[in-house]
Amino acid sequence: MDPFPENQPGAPGPGSSATAREQVNAPAILLMVTAGLGVLMALIGLAQSVLGLNRIPPEMFDDPNIARYRSIIETAQGIGGFSNVITLLLSGLTFFGALKMKNLENFGLSMAAAIIAIIPCFGPCCCLGIPVGIWALVVINKPEVKSAFRG
Repeated sequence: MDPFPENQPGAPGPGSSATAREQVNAPAILLMVTAGLGVLMALIGLAQSVLGLNRIPPEMFDDPNIARYRSIIETAQGIGGFSNVITLLLSGLTFFGALKMKNLENFGLSMAAAIIAIIPCFGPCCCLGIPVGIWALVVINKPEVKSAFRG
């Protein structure tokens, strides 16, 4: 018995590539759009961090209610820049994986892109990526689509 499900009798043959391409087209494009939005938002956040636009004005620390949280606020501002770098990298990876998905080229990277899109805090474009990522996972795990991937 063949351990690969795509080689079982009744499994879709090599001619089903066009059908699989049609099925992955919309989720792949939407993943690319959400990843592009994630890249854009991360770049804006990085620019704000570098230019100091996300800093609290020093005169606000004159208020004793805010002054006692100064170290927490400054730490959070530093973490914000770091999280933008992580989001930029993950959004870039998601875009590249979605491009591979659209071309039916790399199943593992396509799967990774869909999973990254589902992560709410670091996925591309936060909540918009969740339904798109789930849709992409459902589509690429269909046997006829999975067997059409090259690599």
